[in-house]
Amino acid sequence: MSIIEDGIIAGNVYDKYGSVNPVVRYMMKGFHDCLDTLISKTGVTEIHEVGCGEGNLSIALAKQNKKVVASDFSEKIIKIASENARRAKVDIKFKIASIYDLTPSDSAKLILCSEVLEHLQKPNNAMAILEQLANPFLIVSVPREPLWRMLNLIRFKYVSSIGNTPGHVQHWSKKSLLKLLSSYFDIMDVLTPTPWTMVLCRSKNSI
Repeated sequence: MSIIEDGIIAGNVYDKYGSVNPVVRYMMKGFHDCLDTLISKTGVTEIHEVGCGEGNLSIALAKQNKKVVASDFSEKIIKIASENARRAKVDIKFKIASIYDLTPSDSAKLILCSEVLEHLQKPNNAMAILEQLANPFLIVSVPREPLWRMLNLIRFKYVSSIGNTPGHVQHWSKKSLLKLLSSYFDIMDVLTPTPWTMVLCRSKNSI
């Protein structure tokens, strides 16, 4: 059951992190391996995950001895994430805040924004905020379209909406994502774990 807060779907519609499906587990391993690769290139240990959802990525990073702060607009989701972190016995500072409401005081050496941009009505406004927060690194991941929808249709999901996952209001191809990001950041690396695009960026103002 999806969590809806202020008319917006919060968290994951499908629990891909906890799935026992071997195909999903294989794809998630590819996702995590690529994320670890990009994080290692930054050399940082301080991370703020913006749009953390249920906290799965933040918890995994905290288990790697990263200092993690995590934020999400949904009070309900933050409560779930906090409980998940408690059960995992990791120390994460959680904050209830929309991406649009974050300020430079929420900056970190690495900002992680995973599967958030597809949910945003105003992605350029969000990028202007992320530009202020990333000091100097940003990692963004989004579902890669149209592959994402095609895979949903193959498994007969969301057929009436042509495979569009509920809550997705933006549909990012690799090209369109890089066009958006390059307006605000220097692109350092691009990985494509199926079915995502994952990009490591650096602030244009960094030395």
